[in-house]
Amino acid sequence: MRQPSSTRLRELPPIFKALSDPTRLRLLSLLSEGEVCVCFLSDVLKLVQPKVSRHLAYLKRAGLVAARREGKWMHYAWAELGDPISRNVMNGLRDWMAKDEILRRERAALKRVCC
Repeated sequence: MRQPSSTRLRELPPIFKALSDPTRLRLLSLLSEGEVCVCFLSDVLKLVQPKVSRHLAYLKRAGLVAARREGKWMHYAWAELGDPISRNVMNGLRDWMAKDEILRRERAALKRVCC
């Protein structure tokens, strides 16, 4: 088996740190099915928008989400990960999220509030 490069080893700790917070996991779950505006994320999670934005910024710095501005609104989605190890971690996370009942209810709530 091939040893991971030192670059890969440096990329993984920020990902795992980003995944260590329950709110960030909930945000990733809501983003797992596509791009969402911060206002809808805030509504579903019952969190103030600045707090949601701080968590999203953390996920963005870790390379896990991508952001797009549309007028005054910011939209977020899962980022395309180039590293296969990071992709495998996130694919495993997505599989787990799809099966978790609480996260599934939050995704259903998002569909009710989001256009």
